[in-house]
Amino acid sequence: MLHRIQQAITADGFSFVPASTVEGLLAAAGSRDWEGFSRSWDDLGLDTYMADGGRYRRRRHACFSLSRHGAVRKPHQPHYQSRDYNRLNGGIERWFDPVDEAMAGHAVMQAVLRTGFELFDPLTPVEIRPPAWHAEVHQFRIEASPAQPGCPTPEGMHRDGVDWVLVMLVQRENVARGTTTILDAAGRTLGSFTLTSPMDVAVVDDGRVFHGVTPVVPVDPTRPAHRDVLVVTLRR
Repeated sequence: MLHRIQQAITADGFSFVPASTVEGLLAAAGSRDWEGFSRSWDDLGLDTYMADGGRYRRRRHACFSLSRHGAVRKPHQPHYQSRDYNRLNGGIERWFDPVDEAMAGHAVMQAVLRTGFELFDPLTPVEIRPPAWHAEVHQFRIEASPAQPGCPTPEGMHRDGVDWVLVMLVQRENVARGTTTILDAAGRTLGSFTLTSPMDVAVVDDGRVFHGVTPVVPVDPTRPAHRDVLVVTLRR
């Protein structure tokens, strides 16, 4: 299964991987207690760094050293992107609430990190392949209301300034839209899809393609609405 995903990334610079495939990969990597893992998204702090003034994003953040020996958590540190990659919120150190220790060591999180390493490390040319990757983990909840759509990528179509990106849907609650589009360096559309089922995954070669996600809106305006994802990035 990993080989087919690697072939798609090599050919196209990205791949959409359905939940049915991801579930098998994560199970083989030791995943268990998905429900306990997904419940942790109910305890995310507000992202107060949004330069657009929005208060629709909640998140936690953690960093790991990722290698064939496993994932070792690093001391808590800020998330930083230059304005070359994030024109909206870049250029400053952003200190988010840390991922809860129990969630950092959770079987699902560890399985995702292990699978990400096994997927991306062989795709990296040997001459630039690091002995250990700097991996950043982001728990995101994007909330939507009738008055304020939720923007998963408020910076628009973008690259993250890393080597590899993995985005896994955790839950969609009462939301519509949230379509991912992939563009090449010339701005041509390479693909478009929507993460709809828990464990649906998008994987991206960040050096080759741009990605963005359309805002989410409530289906039923009288009920809470949100989109939860786990984002993992790898950087040399």
